[in-house]
Amino acid sequence: MSKQYLFVGLGNPGKKYEMTRHNIGFLVIQTFAQQFGFTLVPDSKFKGVVAKKKFHLGEIHLLLPTTFMNESGQAVKRYVDFYKIPLSAMTVVVDDADLSFGAIRLRSQGSAGGHNGLKSLISHLGTTQFVRLRMGIGRPAPKSSLDDLADYVLDNFSQDEMPHLVPFLQQGTSVLERLLTQDVATAMNFVNKNS
Repeated sequence: MSKQYLFVGLGNPGKKYEMTRHNIGFLVIQTFAQQFGFTLVPDSKFKGVVAKKKFHLGEIHLLLPTTFMNESGQAVKRYVDFYKIPLSAMTVVVDDADLSFGAIRLRSQGSAGGHNGLKSLISHLGTTQFVRLRMGIGRPAPKSSLDDLADYVLDNFSQDEMPHLVPFLQQGTSVLERLLTQDVATAMNFVNKNS
């Protein structure tokens, strides 16, 4: 039985949201797909954009739910049920406003921390026990025009952030690559020390 890996990116569908902070999960998975030659295609059965590919260690699945963030769990539940993927094989890439822009944390479990995408996943999957790669997007500066966190996460990356975005996405991709050859504890140890 070859090993399966499922990498899920959280975000919102559509051009309007493409370069928003809330979509960094989508952006990391798209970067990974590009780098490793996956073709992401819409699949209405899963309410998402999907790709899968065999490689020497097993099979990698990529999933971007197209349900909008707060219903992400619907797509993920359908996908894991259909392919019988154990949740221990799943890593969810998600934006995190509690980490500064450019910081990365790998966690083996945890609460939703106020994140609607994670809330949806936890409610549909019935567990908090899944790996998440948290990509820091920081918070709005005090007294800025985007003092509301909801507005901030749905705003595009700033001009200051843009030059650093590609290397940041690359870092996220490298963490996923690491998870193909290392167990979560070993990868967490490395990533959380070096990010």
